[in-house]
Amino acid sequence: MNTNQLDKQNFFDLGNLDSLRQDALKSASDQKASNEALKKAAQQFESIFTQMLLKSMRKANEVLEDKDSPFNSSSVKFFEEMHDQQLSIELAGKGSLGLADLIVQQLSPNSEGYTPASVLRTNAELQSDKIANGKAASIGVSGAVDKSDKAQQETPQDSFDDPASFVAAMWDHAKEAAEKIGLNPAVMIAQAALETGWGKHVIAKQDGSSSFNLFNIKSDKSWQGESARKLTLEFEQGLPVQKQANFRAYDSVKESINDYIEFLQNNPRYDEALKKVKQPAQYLDALQQAGYATDPNYAQKIKSVLQRGEFKQMLTSLIRQGVN
Repeated sequence: MNTNQLDKQNFFDLGNLDSLRQDALKSASDQKASNEALKKAAQQFESIFTQMLLKSMRKANEVLEDKDSPFNSSSVKFFEEMHDQQLSIELAGKGSLGLADLIVQQLSPNSEGYTPASVLRTNAELQSDKIANGKAASIGVSGAVDKSDKAQQETPQDSFDDPASFVAAMWDHAKEAAEKIGLNPAVMIAQAALETGWGKHVIAKQDGSSSFNLFNIKSDKSWQGESARKLTLEFEQGLPVQKQANFRAYDSVKESINDYIEFLQNNPRYDEALKKVKQPAQYLDALQQAGYATDPNYAQKIKSVLQRGEFKQMLTSLIRQGVN
């Protein structure tokens, strides 16, 4: 992509904004004009982001400044801010951060197969977004993963072929286990679907076999069974952070589902959630508030799976076939 739209712009030239407006008006009937308008708007956004970044850096450096120095006077800071504003335009014009390219790829109607992603995420974490949006995709672990962890990240060989087979394999056991707490088994299956990409990406053990951990429950000192190690994404103070973590490993789907119920029952922090099992939406909200997952959109993503027409059809088909 050519990123030189802002090369000759000046931050204080208000005509640039009018130029963006004019390009946007032309784009309604002209595809080429639409693409150009998108490029310019994306670069403008990158320049604003860069300016915010520079401002934050300056702010962080204030604690080290000598307040009595003439180089830290208000007039110097004024011109320093002007410099940063213009610098943000120059950097965006050269595509220094690449943010404009990502925006164009994400928003362009001609970009097929593009997956919008945060650079801090792994592909595995993005899968939850795709499931919630009704899209299927394969999962892999991105970038900097230690070679020693590679085998532990690979999809186990005994993963499920498709969402229908995943739901069918879970239904019997989920129905039986859910009765213990009065929960709709569909809620459990939807949560497992979100956690594992419809069973295609269950955490693998060291030998490459499946851990059957359908709910990504971590292993702590109280866990006496096998464990599987995986690179995961946690949200700390609203920011995503990659970490290595140990997860419980089971011998079967049934064992995983039963342990999920026991896990909730044996942890007092989930008492409030267990009181709301008759209202799935409230149950999921309470589950998230209790700290089951650090993703701030966790509950909403599961609700989106539950609302999908394809998911409802799978459950209806199972019931009609007499799978109980």
